[in-house]
Amino acid sequence: MEKNDPSNFDLITYAWVFGLSAMGGVVAFMQKLKNGHARVFNFVEFIGEIVTSAFTGVITFYLCESAHLDRILTAALVGVAGHMGSRALYFIEHAVAKRFRDVTPK
Repeated sequence: MEKNDPSNFDLITYAWVFGLSAMGGVVAFMQKLKNGHARVFNFVEFIGEIVTSAFTGVITFYLCESAHLDRILTAALVGVAGHMGSRALYFIEHAVAKRFRDVTPK
């Protein structure tokens, strides 16, 4: 079985990835509130921010593990990606597209 298989990570690893990225989502939502871009009692928007942040954090974690980055750097990147939310997904999407576009035979 491959070391970096997603099913090989323990529950505590996923808990800290989810927790860090979710905290990034909470901070992003609080900034939106402060700037008037979100409503105070919009529970659906808040949950959407958390889910997007958690997904982004997990994807970032997988990318960091694949690149064999240091765990402290990985944790920092997971938190930042969680805060970025959908902007991080956009960045990752374009980086992957560029990478595969550059290796496609012409």
